[in-house]
Amino acid sequence: MLFTGKSISARGRSALGGRGGKPLLLAGVALLAVGVIGQHGPADEAAAATGARAGGPYPPAPLAWGACHDLPPAPPGGPAPRSLECAELTVPFDYSKPRGKTMEVALIRLRATDRAHRIGSLVFNFGGPGGSGIDHLAGGAAAQFKKLGTRYDLVSFDPRGVGRSRPVHCVGDKRKDEWLAMDTSPDNAREKAALLSRGRAFAKGCANRSGEALPHVGTVAAARDLDVMRIALGDRKLNYFGFSYGTWLGAEYAHRFPKKVGRTVLDGAVNTELNPIRFFREQAAGFQRALGHFGRWAAQQPQAKTAKAKAKGPTKDAVVTRVATLLHGLDTKPIPTDTGRELTQSLGEAGVLTGLYSKAMWPALWQAIQQAESGDGTILLALSDTLFQRSPDGHYTNYHDASGSIYCASTPQRYTERDVAKALPAFTKASPVFGPTVAWRQMGCTGWPVKGTPTHHIDAPGAPPIVVIGNTGDPATPYTWAPALAEQLGSGVLLTLNGEGHGSYTTGNPCIQKAVNTYLLQGNPPLEGTMCQ
Repeated sequence: MLFTGKSISARGRSALGGRGGKPLLLAGVALLAVGVIGQHGPADEAAAATGARAGGPYPPAPLAWGACHDLPPAPPGGPAPRSLECAELTVPFDYSKPRGKTMEVALIRLRATDRAHRIGSLVFNFGGPGGSGIDHLAGGAAAQFKKLGTRYDLVSFDPRGVGRSRPVHCVGDKRKDEWLAMDTSPDNAREKAALLSRGRAFAKGCANRSGEALPHVGTVAAARDLDVMRIALGDRKLNYFGFSYGTWLGAEYAHRFPKKVGRTVLDGAVNTELNPIRFFREQAAGFQRALGHFGRWAAQQPQAKTAKAKAKGPTKDAVVTRVATLLHGLDTKPIPTDTGRELTQSLGEAGVLTGLYSKAMWPALWQAIQQAESGDGTILLALSDTLFQRSPDGHYTNYHDASGSIYCASTPQRYTERDVAKALPAFTKASPVFGPTVAWRQMGCTGWPVKGTPTHHIDAPGAPPIVVIGNTGDPATPYTWAPALAEQLGSGVLLTLNGEGHGSYTTGNPCIQKAVNTYLLQGNPPLEGTMCQ
């Protein structure tokens, strides 16, 4: 998927030498490149199909907090590794058999600095699906939430199937390099056959390496894990901050455990009731709009007035045309990089999409585009590697595998070539630059070895106010999804940022941060419809 929500991990940021942790897509572009994305036990399926609330809590074992290991390097201003604590939460492997096999969900904690006025725990999911909350909190996020960390223990986790929590594995690093470089917007029968073959091989690889886990890594199971986590943390209610895909997870929790909802913020909201075709078409349109906004900014930069640009003038449309021309050229003629790997069209698209997630990344994206126009794809490839969490030594985290597995376990839709052909014109109209690739993503779960959870209505009757934040310039979770989710929940309070980039709180906007901090620290939600500039 292209979601949103995931977050650019600290390990991924190192490829660019970047700082800070910006919430990234929800699923991100991993499925976009793979072309694939579980069947729950009978009790889970029945509950999901009817929207039934979850049953009694699973009694967790006590958490044994201790030193963390194998964390990403702490950025300047981040917490020292010794101040972070880690633990493992034991949960049912299959919630339809709560007394059967178990698994461990890895947790990380930064304890509140003002212990005398501690409120409790604040649990974060930074998005994905497939993103490591442990890497994100350790790699810079803690500094972004320093004010909240005075009175809350900041807690995050690797959801089931991710990172340190029984990770899903599908293919090796070398095969990922090959597959992510492949054409994801086929122009002929040969390219189409190759893309479909890759999808089948990916699904087979997931089944062979992680088949037992695939039915149990979906959003419903992760939401139930959150309630076990709440109990183990000793909190009467779950205080939660979710970004991008984390808003879907948070909404699912509120739906299943409305009486256990504490102070909850959902930033970069996902409209959980859209079918995948409409979901991804609206997301494609969001990235096209973001490209236009980037183009308007880039046209004002001195570098826009190059010899190439002078013929068309330094305008927004001229910049968008340059990007489209660059990506089109990569379809038939990849360009070299200083890594020895070539920048292909699919990798170039992923690099551009990555740069559109945050306005703070626009300068790097603009530099990457100009460099690629001169025949060097190094920076654009680094942006792509950041998205797919590939380290300079060629190793990938399991984000790519987990993203597809979680998404396909969380949706029942399975589309065909005919469905893609029918949808392609609308996708291309919504986004001439990204639409064709996003359209082919509709086959992401086709051939998946297990069924996904049936679609169900999300609501949260009886839940306290849930703050839902939308950013008018968000490419990955378009703004219209925020009021939709707030309405679905029933108790949603809409907070709007008139800005750019994916998510709102981590942009540093003072108005948004004040509203959210006041709610989480004092319990006073913003007025419905509050607009921040």
